[in-house]
Amino acid sequence: MAGKEKKLFARRQRRNRYAIRKRANGKPRLSVFRSERHIYAQVIDDLTGKTKASASTVEEGFKSTVKSGANIEAAQTIGKLVAERALKAKVETVVFDRGGYVYHGRVKALADAAREAGLKF
Repeated sequence: MAGKEKKLFARRQRRNRYAIRKRANGKPRLSVFRSERHIYAQVIDDLTGKTKASASTVEEGFKSTVKSGANIEAAQTIGKLVAERALKAKVETVVFDRGGYVYHGRVKALADAAREAGLKF
């Protein structure tokens, strides 16, 4: 990303996180980061500053199951995996943090898969 694009992205991200903090009421947030080749998701408890659960396409067992880490199929798999791990960590309700990304494509696929797997948001 060029300099201006990074600034605009950071601005969207800051605005989104501010809105999340206002409506979270102590709930952990499901944070999404996507790169060109991979997608990462983690459930973060902001009150304690600890990560409760995480999943990404860079993990060892993941590379053998899916062809690419940068497609909707991979995002759905990561969404299911992070939801299972969050439920195992006794986190049922989260607030979705899309960062500065548009709720579309891989980000939406991850969110939908996490909802289907049992996370509430």
